[in-house]
Amino acid sequence: MPVHVTSEIGRLKAVLVHTPGSELLAVTPATRDDYLYDDIIDVDAAQREHRRFVAILERFATVHFVRDLLAEVAANAEARELLMRETAEIVGSSPLAAKIAQRPPAELVQMLIEGEAESPGPLAKTLNEVGYMLPPLPNLFFTRDSAMVVGDHVMVGSMRYGARWSEELLMKAIFRYHPALANKGILYDGAAERRHNYTLEGGDVHPLRSDAVLIGFSERSSPAAIDTITESLFAETTVTDVIIVVMPTETTAIHLDMIFTQLDTELCSIFPPAFVGAERLSILHRRKGMQQMKEMPNIFAALQTVGIPMEPVFCGGERRIVQEREQWASGCNFFAVRPGVVLSYSRSETTLGEMAKMGFRIVAAASFLNGDEKLKDGDRAVITFEGAELVRAGGGARCMTLPLHRDDPWG
Repeated sequence: MPVHVTSEIGRLKAVLVHTPGSELLAVTPATRDDYLYDDIIDVDAAQREHRRFVAILERFATVHFVRDLLAEVAANAEARELLMRETAEIVGSSPLAAKIAQRPPAELVQMLIEGEAESPGPLAKTLNEVGYMLPPLPNLFFTRDSAMVVGDHVMVGSMRYGARWSEELLMKAIFRYHPALANKGILYDGAAERRHNYTLEGGDVHPLRSDAVLIGFSERSSPAAIDTITESLFAETTVTDVIIVVMPTETTAIHLDMIFTQLDTELCSIFPPAFVGAERLSILHRRKGMQQMKEMPNIFAALQTVGIPMEPVFCGGERRIVQEREQWASGCNFFAVRPGVVLSYSRSETTLGEMAKMGFRIVAAASFLNGDEKLKDGDRAVITFEGAELVRAGGGARCMTLPLHRDDPWG
């Protein structure tokens, strides 16, 4: 099935995920900052939570796994050459290139994801120091960030921090060489991006309709990259309107999807201080054929301008203290499997209460999976799952999913 994504909410047909594995063991109190973690998470618990999450996704769509697809493309000589050449460019190690050339596909994939430790010398042994020839990728299970499907094209992320650079290459390899991810071309190749201050991550890119995209200018995505992407979208796709949210440089909102996600055709979840009231963020709109950005009063006016009116659901309800707590725990980070049916962690109780006020049934994962609660077409529902460990890594349901194919919700 070729890739095709023109919205955040169209009926999901195929999605790419990665179940976290031993690569998480590299995150320790001493290294967590290097790997962009605020906390240490339990690998076994995180895997159990992720498997439950995947079980829900499988009721709606074909679920592809990064490990499986990468193992299949690694058997391709041209793909292996790409992985060997560009990994060596990132890491700069001839011994590493030789190891890549020698490993069978399954072992190669394990090395690329879980890393390759250096053989310790006498001093390292004495000091009990551990180093990596190829660093592991503990953020890979946030598949949304390192690649994006917009329309029938793909954009490979240009990651802000070096700890995630190899993720770009893995995504580039599978989108270029795996037949299940056939596409009309890579619009932006972040794996080959070497210009200073050109960064773009998928948590900031939200396709709204075949002609409209919402992009967050966060600390992870740069103006130069957004301008480049905008020109490519206008030239190569059906996109005619791009709305930019100028984000705060705060660790609580590293991507747009931490403060905004779409829930239904005319409904979105927001972190209220970012979009309502005196602290609201600047919103810019650019239409194809215009060189200048137009400043908009707020996000809702901008969405109305492109014919996509939305009503907000407040993450955390009305109280600021609850809003901040639930937003920190990915309370805004919903993932839609079809219009009005979304997945979320179960912990954001106030936000889920606000969803219930808008007609959403709150359905526990166990009740959905065992058949006690069934969904009919037209139902609004939030399917909730436990994520006490997963959330420690700093993301939610949208972060952990890369949609490959969705139906167009407007026909």
